[in-house]
Amino acid sequence: MDTVLLSNLIKIRWLAISGQLITLFIIYFLFNFSIPIVSCLLVVLSSIVINIFSNQIQKKNHTLSNKKTFMFLLFDISQLAALLFLTGGIFNPFIILVLAPIIISASYLSLFWTVFLAFYSIIIILFLNFIFIPIDWKQDFFIPTFYNFGIIIALIITIIFVSIYAYLFSSSSRKISNALSETKLKLSHQKKTTEVAYLSAAAVHELSTPLNTIFLVLNDLLNEKIFVENSSLMKDIRLLKSQAERCKEILLRLSKNPQNLKDDFFKKIRIIDLIKLNFEKFNDNKKLNIFINNFKKDSKIFFKDEINYALGNIIHNSILYSKSQVNIHLSNLSNGFSIKIEDDGSGFSKDVLDKLGEPYISKRKKGMGLGIFIAKNLIENMRGEITFYNSIENNAVVEIKFDETILV
Repeated sequence: MDTVLLSNLIKIRWLAISGQLITLFIIYFLFNFSIPIVSCLLVVLSSIVINIFSNQIQKKNHTLSNKKTFMFLLFDISQLAALLFLTGGIFNPFIILVLAPIIISASYLSLFWTVFLAFYSIIIILFLNFIFIPIDWKQDFFIPTFYNFGIIIALIITIIFVSIYAYLFSSSSRKISNALSETKLKLSHQKKTTEVAYLSAAAVHELSTPLNTIFLVLNDLLNEKIFVENSSLMKDIRLLKSQAERCKEILLRLSKNPQNLKDDFFKKIRIIDLIKLNFEKFNDNKKLNIFINNFKKDSKIFFKDEINYALGNIIHNSILYSKSQVNIHLSNLSNGFSIKIEDDGSGFSKDVLDKLGEPYISKRKKGMGLGIFIAKNLIENMRGEITFYNSIENNAVVEIKFDETILV
Protein backbone atom coordinates (compact mmCIF):
# COMPACT_ATOMS: atom_id res chain seq x y z
CA MET A 1 0.00 0.00 0.00
CA ASP A 2 1.30 3.51 -0.88
CA THR A 3 1.20 5.41 2.39
CA VAL A 4 4.06 7.93 2.26
CA LEU A 5 3.49 11.32 0.66
CA LEU A 6 6.34 12.12 -1.70
CA SER A 7 5.82 15.84 -1.10
CA ASN A 8 6.76 15.39 2.56
CA LEU A 9 10.03 13.67 1.67
CA ILE A 10 10.80 16.44 -0.82
CA LYS A 11 10.17 19.16 1.80
CA ILE A 12 12.33 17.38 4.38
CA ARG A 13 15.16 16.98 1.85
CA TRP A 14 15.00 20.69 0.86
CA LEU A 15 15.27 21.50 4.56
CA ALA A 16 18.28 19.18 4.88
CA ILE A 17 19.92 20.68 1.79
CA SER A 18 19.49 24.22 3.16
CA GLY A 19 20.97 23.19 6.50
CA GLN A 20 23.91 21.45 4.83
CA LEU A 21 24.72 24.44 2.62
CA ILE A 22 24.47 26.93 5.49
CA THR A 23 26.67 24.74 7.71
CA LEU A 24 29.30 24.22 5.00
CA PHE A 25 29.55 27.94 4.22
CA ILE A 26 29.80 28.89 7.89
CA ILE A 27 32.46 26.24 8.58
CA TYR A 28 34.51 27.06 5.50
CA PHE A 29 34.17 30.85 5.14
CA LEU A 30 33.41 32.05 8.68
CA PHE A 31 35.48 29.65 10.79
CA ASN A 32 38.07 29.00 8.05
CA PHE A 33 38.14 25.24 8.50
CA SER A 34 40.08 23.39 5.84
CA ILE A 35 37.53 21.04 4.28
CA PRO A 36 37.15 19.82 0.66
CA ILE A 37 34.44 22.36 -0.05
CA VAL A 38 34.11 21.53 -3.75
CA SER A 39 33.59 17.83 -3.06
CA CYS A 40 31.11 18.69 -0.30
CA LEU A 41 29.13 20.96 -2.63
CA LEU A 42 29.04 18.23 -5.29
CA VAL A 43 27.54 15.84 -2.72
CA VAL A 44 24.90 18.44 -1.84
CA LEU A 45 24.31 19.04 -5.55
CA SER A 46 23.51 15.34 -6.00
CA SER A 47 20.78 15.73 -3.39
CA ILE A 48 19.43 18.81 -5.19
CA VAL A 49 19.28 16.88 -8.49
CA ILE A 50 17.44 13.99 -6.82
CA ASN A 51 14.96 16.39 -5.26
CA ILE A 52 14.25 18.11 -8.57
CA PHE A 53 13.75 14.67 -10.13
CA SER A 54 11.46 13.74 -7.21
CA ASN A 55 9.42 16.85 -7.79
CA GLN A 56 8.77 15.72 -11.37
CA ILE A 57 7.70 12.27 -10.14
CA GLN A 58 5.31 13.88 -7.68
CA LYS A 59 3.25 15.32 -10.54
CA LYS A 60 2.33 11.76 -11.56
CA ASN A 61 2.38 9.91 -8.25
CA HIS A 62 1.72 11.70 -4.97
CA THR A 63 2.50 8.66 -2.82
CA LEU A 64 5.32 6.15 -2.71
CA SER A 65 5.37 2.42 -2.11
CA ASN A 66 7.40 1.01 0.77
CA LYS A 67 10.18 -0.06 -1.57
CA LYS A 68 10.48 3.34 -3.27
CA THR A 69 10.38 5.16 0.07
CA PHE A 70 13.16 2.89 1.30
CA MET A 71 15.28 3.77 -1.76
CA PHE A 72 14.77 7.48 -1.08
CA LEU A 73 15.80 7.08 2.57
CA LEU A 74 18.75 4.91 1.56
CA PHE A 75 19.97 7.72 -0.69
CA ASP A 76 19.57 10.27 2.11
CA ILE A 77 21.71 8.20 4.49
CA SER A 78 24.31 7.60 1.77
CA GLN A 79 24.44 11.32 0.95
CA LEU A 80 24.87 12.20 4.62
CA ALA A 81 27.56 9.51 4.94
CA ALA A 82 29.47 11.05 2.02
CA LEU A 83 29.41 14.48 3.70
CA LEU A 84 30.52 12.97 7.01
CA PHE A 85 33.34 11.13 5.24
CA LEU A 86 34.60 14.46 3.86
CA THR A 87 34.23 16.29 7.18
CA GLY A 88 35.68 14.22 10.05
CA GLY A 89 33.77 10.93 10.08
CA ILE A 90 32.02 9.97 13.31
CA PHE A 91 33.78 12.86 15.09
CA ASN A 92 31.59 15.27 13.14
CA PRO A 93 28.83 16.40 15.57
CA PHE A 94 26.23 16.01 12.80
CA ILE A 95 26.68 12.22 12.83
CA ILE A 96 23.51 12.13 14.94
CA LEU A 97 21.47 13.10 11.84
CA VAL A 98 21.85 9.54 10.59
CA LEU A 99 18.89 8.78 12.87
CA ALA A 100 16.45 10.95 10.89
CA PRO A 101 15.86 8.56 7.92
CA ILE A 102 15.63 5.61 10.33
CA ILE A 103 12.89 7.33 12.36
CA ILE A 104 10.95 8.02 9.13
CA SER A 105 11.36 4.39 8.07
CA ALA A 106 10.23 3.05 11.46
CA SER A 107 7.21 5.35 11.42
CA TYR A 108 5.92 4.48 7.95
CA LEU A 109 7.61 1.38 6.53
CA SER A 110 7.41 -2.30 7.39
CA LEU A 111 9.79 -3.96 9.85
CA PHE A 112 11.83 -5.51 7.04
CA TRP A 113 12.80 -2.18 5.45
CA THR A 114 13.48 -0.57 8.84
CA VAL A 115 15.83 -3.38 9.91
CA PHE A 116 17.60 -3.18 6.55
CA LEU A 117 18.08 0.59 6.88
CA ALA A 118 19.23 0.35 10.51
CA PHE A 119 21.77 -2.33 9.58
CA TYR A 120 23.02 -0.19 6.69
CA SER A 121 23.44 2.79 9.05
CA ILE A 122 25.45 0.69 11.49
CA ILE A 123 27.76 -0.41 8.67
CA ILE A 124 28.23 3.26 7.69
CA ILE A 125 29.11 4.22 11.26
CA LEU A 126 31.71 1.45 11.48
CA PHE A 127 33.09 2.52 8.10
CA LEU A 128 33.30 6.20 9.08
CA ASN A 129 35.13 5.29 12.27
CA PHE A 130 38.12 4.00 10.31
CA ILE A 131 37.95 5.73 6.94
CA PHE A 132 37.36 9.49 6.70
CA ILE A 133 39.06 12.77 5.84
CA PRO A 134 40.06 14.35 9.14
CA ILE A 135 39.36 17.99 9.96
CA ASP A 136 42.12 20.34 11.05
CA TRP A 137 40.62 21.53 14.35
CA LYS A 138 43.39 24.19 14.76
CA GLN A 139 44.06 22.91 18.27
CA ASP A 140 44.96 19.68 19.98
CA PHE A 141 42.16 17.21 19.49
CA PHE A 142 42.75 13.87 21.17
CA ILE A 143 40.12 11.17 21.52
CA PRO A 144 40.98 8.26 23.85
CA THR A 145 40.53 4.87 22.22
CA PHE A 146 38.07 3.81 24.91
CA TYR A 147 35.96 6.94 24.36
CA ASN A 148 36.07 6.39 20.59
CA PHE A 149 34.79 2.88 21.16
CA GLY A 150 32.07 4.30 23.42
CA ILE A 151 30.86 6.68 20.67
CA ILE A 152 30.48 3.79 18.23
CA ILE A 153 28.59 1.62 20.73
CA ALA A 154 26.36 4.56 21.75
CA LEU A 155 25.47 5.33 18.13
CA ILE A 156 24.69 1.68 17.34
CA ILE A 157 22.56 1.26 20.48
CA THR A 158 20.75 4.53 19.72
CA ILE A 159 19.95 3.39 16.18
CA ILE A 160 18.57 0.06 17.41
CA PHE A 161 16.62 1.63 20.29
CA VAL A 162 15.13 4.44 18.21
CA SER A 163 14.17 2.01 15.43
CA ILE A 164 12.33 -0.31 17.82
CA TYR A 165 10.79 2.56 19.80
CA ALA A 166 9.50 4.42 16.75
CA TYR A 167 8.30 1.27 15.00
CA LEU A 168 6.33 -0.06 17.99
CA PHE A 169 4.58 3.24 18.66
CA SER A 170 3.84 4.00 15.01
CA SER A 171 2.63 0.42 14.44
CA SER A 172 0.24 0.76 17.36
CA SER A 173 -0.92 4.12 16.06
CA ARG A 174 -1.53 2.68 12.58
CA LYS A 175 -3.54 -0.20 14.03
CA ILE A 176 -5.73 2.14 16.04
CA SER A 177 -6.17 4.46 13.07
CA ASN A 178 -7.22 1.56 10.82
CA ALA A 179 -9.53 0.24 13.52
CA LEU A 180 -11.19 3.63 13.94
CA SER A 181 -11.70 3.83 10.19
CA GLU A 182 -13.30 0.40 10.32
CA THR A 183 -15.48 1.63 13.20
CA LYS A 184 -16.75 4.56 11.13
CA LEU A 185 -17.42 2.26 8.19
CA LYS A 186 -19.38 -0.27 10.26
CA LEU A 187 -21.35 2.49 11.98
CA SER A 188 -22.13 4.00 8.59
CA HIS A 189 -23.46 0.62 7.44
CA GLN A 190 -25.52 0.38 10.63
CA LYS A 191 -27.04 3.81 9.98
CA LYS A 192 -27.90 2.85 6.41
CA THR A 193 -29.57 -0.34 7.66
CA THR A 194 -31.63 1.69 10.10
CA GLU A 195 -32.58 4.17 7.40
CA VAL A 196 -33.75 1.34 5.12
CA ALA A 197 -35.82 -0.12 7.95
CA TYR A 198 -37.26 3.31 8.66
CA LEU A 199 -38.18 3.79 5.01
CA SER A 200 -39.81 0.36 5.00
CA ALA A 201 -41.89 1.22 8.06
CA ALA A 202 -42.83 4.57 6.53
CA ALA A 203 -43.78 2.91 3.23
CA VAL A 204 -46.04 0.44 5.01
CA HIS A 205 -47.69 3.21 6.96
CA GLU A 206 -48.17 5.56 4.01
CA LEU A 207 -49.24 2.96 1.42
CA SER A 208 -51.70 1.03 3.59
CA THR A 209 -54.42 3.74 3.36
CA PRO A 210 -54.52 4.13 -0.45
CA LEU A 211 -54.25 0.33 -0.81
CA ASN A 212 -57.33 -0.17 1.37
CA THR A 213 -59.18 2.37 -0.77
CA ILE A 214 -58.20 0.42 -3.90
CA PHE A 215 -59.65 -2.76 -2.36
CA LEU A 216 -62.93 -1.02 -1.54
CA VAL A 217 -63.27 0.26 -5.12
CA LEU A 218 -62.35 -3.12 -6.61
CA ASN A 219 -64.90 -4.92 -4.42
CA ASP A 220 -67.58 -2.47 -5.56
CA LEU A 221 -66.61 -2.99 -9.18
CA LEU A 222 -66.84 -6.76 -8.79
CA ASN A 223 -70.48 -6.35 -7.73
CA GLU A 224 -71.41 -3.95 -10.51
CA LYS A 225 -73.80 -5.56 -12.98
CA ILE A 226 -72.13 -4.02 -16.02
CA PHE A 227 -68.85 -5.69 -15.16
CA VAL A 228 -70.39 -8.98 -14.05
CA GLU A 229 -71.97 -9.39 -17.48
CA ASN A 230 -68.70 -8.54 -19.27
CA SER A 231 -66.29 -11.46 -18.74
CA SER A 232 -63.35 -9.63 -20.33
CA LEU A 233 -63.64 -6.64 -17.98
CA MET A 234 -64.26 -8.93 -15.01
CA LYS A 235 -61.05 -10.78 -15.80
CA ASP A 236 -59.11 -7.51 -15.76
CA ILE A 237 -60.67 -6.44 -12.45
CA ARG A 238 -59.80 -9.78 -10.83
CA LEU A 239 -56.24 -9.38 -12.12
CA LEU A 240 -56.05 -5.90 -10.58
CA LYS A 241 -57.34 -7.29 -7.28
CA SER A 242 -54.80 -10.14 -7.29
CA GLN A 243 -51.97 -7.68 -7.88
CA ALA A 244 -53.30 -5.42 -5.12
CA GLU A 245 -53.38 -8.42 -2.77
CA ARG A 246 -49.79 -9.17 -3.76
CA CYS A 247 -48.82 -5.60 -2.83
CA LYS A 248 -50.60 -6.07 0.49
CA GLU A 249 -48.60 -9.25 1.18
CA ILE A 250 -45.32 -7.47 0.35
CA LEU A 251 -46.18 -4.61 2.69
CA LEU A 252 -47.13 -7.13 5.38
CA ARG A 253 -43.73 -8.81 5.07
CA LEU A 254 -42.00 -5.42 5.28
CA SER A 255 -43.94 -4.53 8.40
CA LYS A 256 -42.93 -7.71 10.23
CA ASN A 257 -39.83 -7.43 12.47
CA PRO A 258 -38.44 -9.55 15.31
CA GLN A 259 -39.02 -6.92 17.95
CA ASN A 260 -42.64 -6.07 16.98
CA LEU A 261 -42.09 -2.53 18.15
CA LYS A 262 -44.20 0.50 17.42
CA ASP A 263 -43.39 3.34 15.08
CA ASP A 264 -41.52 5.25 17.79
CA PHE A 265 -38.78 2.60 17.69
CA PHE A 266 -36.62 5.02 15.76
CA LYS A 267 -37.05 7.67 18.45
CA LYS A 268 -36.90 5.88 21.78
CA ILE A 269 -36.91 2.31 22.95
CA ARG A 270 -37.13 0.35 26.17
CA ILE A 271 -33.75 -0.97 27.26
CA ILE A 272 -35.22 -4.44 27.71
CA ASP A 273 -36.62 -4.33 24.15
CA LEU A 274 -33.24 -3.28 22.77
CA ILE A 275 -31.61 -6.25 24.51
CA LYS A 276 -34.26 -8.66 23.21
CA LEU A 277 -33.99 -7.21 19.69
CA ASN A 278 -30.24 -7.82 19.52
CA PHE A 279 -30.49 -11.24 21.15
CA GLU A 280 -33.09 -12.43 18.62
CA LYS A 281 -31.02 -10.99 15.79
CA PHE A 282 -28.05 -13.27 16.56
CA ASN A 283 -29.67 -16.12 18.52
CA ASP A 284 -28.89 -19.69 17.51
CA ASN A 285 -31.18 -21.61 19.86
CA LYS A 286 -29.58 -20.23 23.02
CA LYS A 287 -31.68 -19.15 26.01
CA LEU A 288 -31.87 -15.55 27.25
CA ASN A 289 -32.41 -14.82 30.95
CA ILE A 290 -32.96 -11.22 32.02
CA PHE A 291 -32.62 -10.47 35.74
CA ILE A 292 -33.85 -7.16 37.11
CA ASN A 293 -32.33 -5.70 40.27
CA ASN A 294 -34.03 -2.51 41.41
CA PHE A 295 -34.52 -1.52 37.79
CA LYS A 296 -37.59 -0.04 36.08
CA LYS A 297 -38.76 -2.34 33.29
CA ASP A 298 -40.11 0.57 31.25
CA SER A 299 -36.86 2.58 31.34
CA LYS A 300 -36.26 3.98 27.87
CA ILE A 301 -33.37 5.56 26.01
CA PHE A 302 -33.21 7.47 22.75
CA PHE A 303 -32.47 4.98 20.01
CA LYS A 304 -29.00 5.47 18.54
CA ASP A 305 -27.20 3.34 16.00
CA GLU A 306 -24.09 3.56 18.18
CA ILE A 307 -25.63 1.89 21.23
CA ASN A 308 -27.54 -0.61 19.06
CA TYR A 309 -24.35 -1.69 17.30
CA ALA A 310 -22.24 -1.77 20.48
CA LEU A 311 -24.76 -3.74 22.52
CA GLY A 312 -25.51 -6.05 19.61
CA ASN A 313 -21.82 -6.82 19.13
CA ILE A 314 -21.32 -7.74 22.79
CA ILE A 315 -24.49 -9.88 22.90
CA HIS A 316 -23.42 -11.58 19.67
CA ASN A 317 -20.07 -12.52 21.23
CA SER A 318 -21.81 -13.84 24.35
CA ILE A 319 -24.06 -16.04 22.20
CA LEU A 320 -21.08 -17.35 20.22
CA TYR A 321 -19.10 -18.38 23.30
CA SER A 322 -22.00 -19.55 25.47
CA LYS A 323 -22.93 -23.20 25.90
CA SER A 324 -26.68 -22.89 26.30
CA GLN A 325 -27.70 -19.54 27.76
CA VAL A 326 -26.88 -15.87 28.22
CA ASN A 327 -27.75 -14.07 31.45
CA ILE A 328 -28.27 -10.31 31.46
CA HIS A 329 -28.54 -8.39 34.72
CA LEU A 330 -30.08 -4.90 34.75
CA SER A 331 -29.36 -2.80 37.82
CA ASN A 332 -29.89 0.78 38.93
CA LEU A 333 -26.87 2.74 40.08
CA SER A 334 -26.72 5.89 42.16
CA ASN A 335 -26.30 8.01 39.01
CA GLY A 336 -27.40 5.69 36.21
CA PHE A 337 -27.75 2.00 35.40
CA SER A 338 -25.66 -1.01 34.41
CA ILE A 339 -26.10 -3.86 31.93
CA LYS A 340 -24.14 -6.97 32.89
CA ILE A 341 -23.92 -9.60 30.14
CA GLU A 342 -22.73 -13.04 31.25
CA ASP A 343 -22.53 -16.27 29.27
CA ASP A 344 -22.09 -19.83 30.53
CA GLY A 345 -18.99 -20.47 28.44
CA SER A 346 -15.40 -21.04 29.50
CA GLY A 347 -14.69 -17.38 30.30
CA PHE A 348 -11.95 -15.06 29.08
CA SER A 349 -8.47 -16.52 28.89
CA LYS A 350 -5.74 -14.60 30.69
CA ASP A 351 -3.95 -13.50 27.49
CA VAL A 352 -7.19 -12.25 25.88
CA LEU A 353 -8.53 -10.58 29.05
CA ASP A 354 -5.39 -8.46 29.42
CA LYS A 355 -5.78 -7.09 25.88
CA LEU A 356 -9.55 -6.77 25.49
CA GLY A 357 -10.49 -3.38 24.09
CA GLU A 358 -7.40 -3.19 21.89
CA PRO A 359 -7.82 -3.50 18.11
CA TYR A 360 -7.19 -6.80 16.32
CA ILE A 361 -7.64 -8.96 19.43
CA SER A 362 -9.87 -11.96 18.79
CA LYS A 363 -10.33 -15.51 20.05
CA ARG A 364 -11.53 -16.60 16.63
CA LYS A 365 -9.30 -17.22 13.64
CA LYS A 366 -11.82 -15.55 11.35
CA GLY A 367 -12.52 -11.83 11.53
CA MET A 368 -10.39 -8.80 12.26
CA GLY A 369 -10.89 -8.74 16.02
CA LEU A 370 -12.40 -5.26 15.90
CA GLY A 371 -15.83 -5.96 17.39
CA ILE A 372 -15.01 -5.34 21.05
CA PHE A 373 -12.72 -2.42 20.16
CA ILE A 374 -15.53 -0.76 18.19
CA ALA A 375 -18.11 -1.45 20.91
CA LYS A 376 -15.80 -0.08 23.59
CA ASN A 377 -15.15 3.14 21.67
CA LEU A 378 -18.83 3.67 20.86
CA ILE A 379 -19.86 3.18 24.49
CA GLU A 380 -17.13 5.48 25.79
CA ASN A 381 -18.11 8.13 23.23
CA MET A 382 -21.57 8.06 24.81
CA ARG A 383 -19.93 8.72 28.19
CA GLY A 384 -20.41 5.10 29.17
CA GLU A 385 -18.00 2.68 30.80
CA ILE A 386 -17.28 -0.93 29.87
CA THR A 387 -15.33 -3.54 31.86
CA PHE A 388 -14.44 -7.17 31.18
CA TYR A 389 -13.84 -9.87 33.79
CA ASN A 390 -14.59 -13.46 34.74
CA SER A 391 -17.22 -14.33 37.34
CA ILE A 392 -16.65 -16.57 40.36
CA GLU A 393 -17.91 -19.46 38.20
CA ASN A 394 -15.29 -18.45 35.58
CA ASN A 395 -17.90 -17.19 33.12
CA ALA A 396 -17.14 -14.26 30.82
CA VAL A 397 -18.77 -11.04 32.02
CA VAL A 398 -19.07 -7.72 30.18
CA GLU A 399 -20.48 -4.90 32.30
CA ILE A 400 -21.68 -1.65 30.72
CA LYS A 401 -22.48 1.40 32.82
CA PHE A 402 -24.30 4.53 31.65
CA ASP A 403 -25.17 7.64 33.58
CA GLU A 404 -28.77 8.81 33.87
CA THR A 405 -28.39 11.42 31.10
CA ILE A 406 -28.85 8.70 28.47
CA LEU A 407 -32.32 7.84 29.77
CA VAL A 408 -35.42 9.43 28.23
